[in-house]
Amino acid sequence: MARISGIDLPPNKRIDVALTYIYGIGSTKSRWVLDKAGIDPAVKVKDLSEGQSQKIGKVIQDEDVTVEGELRKDISTNIKRLQDIGSYRGARHRRNLPVRGQRTHTNARTRKGPRRQAVTGKKKAAKK
Repeated sequence: MARISGIDLPPNKRIDVALTYIYGIGSTKSRWVLDKAGIDPAVKVKDLSEGQSQKIGKVIQDEDVTVEGELRKDISTNIKRLQDIGSYRGARHRRNLPVRGQRTHTNARTRKGPRRQAVTGKKKAAKK
């Protein structure tokens, strides 16, 4: 089992697909890393040699590809900065609403969460 950037890659997948399990690496960046390392994208993870997996890790580290914890930290720092300066985008992040101008009258259920049911008030018992 190959371990790259602190992530165990699934052994039965092709290496170009398996690299996308690393946060910050998509399919395009995966192919780019494999080209730099000189590794065939069709190779399965279980068939990688130790030297090949080290080569991939070295390319990710040397080419300043921001992945995993560092990328998550950068993103959260950027969001915190927006909130601190009081920008509109920061306010939308703080209230867990869509940030990029989407409509919220209908839709946006993923960001807003489940609908809250309107609670009807109980009628008070009429006194005799």
